[in-house]
Amino acid sequence: MSEYALRPAASDDLDAIMAIETAVFVNDAWSPAAMRRDLANPSCHYLVAVDESDAVVGYAGLLAAAGTGEGDIQTIAVAPTARRTGLGRRLMTALLDEARRRRVREVFLDVRVDNPNAQALYRSLGFEEIGVRKRYYQPDDVDALVMRLQLPKEEVA
Repeated sequence: MSEYALRPAASDDLDAIMAIETAVFVNDAWSPAAMRRDLANPSCHYLVAVDESDAVVGYAGLLAAAGTGEGDIQTIAVAPTARRTGLGRRLMTALLDEARRRRVREVFLDVRVDNPNAQALYRSLGFEEIGVRKRYYQPDDVDALVMRLQLPKEEVA
């Protein structure tokens, strides 16, 4: 198993992030402009995972505006070559640590109903299902599960 380093994402990582984004999410991939806006947004915290050659093999982003007490996992993706290594869990754990630093009390995310592996990861981290967004993922007409993690007060930095 390879060990991947996590580091803050930079605007220079956009092309590598988009290569994974379009390969993983195909029909509902974000646009480069939307990803660029998030990478530049001070309310967002994005990480990339890199391999030994410094190639980006995964990324994840959190939106947590100051003072709101709420955060949203914007996106997370791992390149097929780096899957089943625990990297998705490491990225999610790092985002949740950042949420605590930002004094977030609730973290939300949307996940496709046809992605049981991601759902299992989120449940194992303590997320619970709180709703469904019908036909959220377009053009595939796939529903999204809305999930929430409540961070105990003592865990918020």
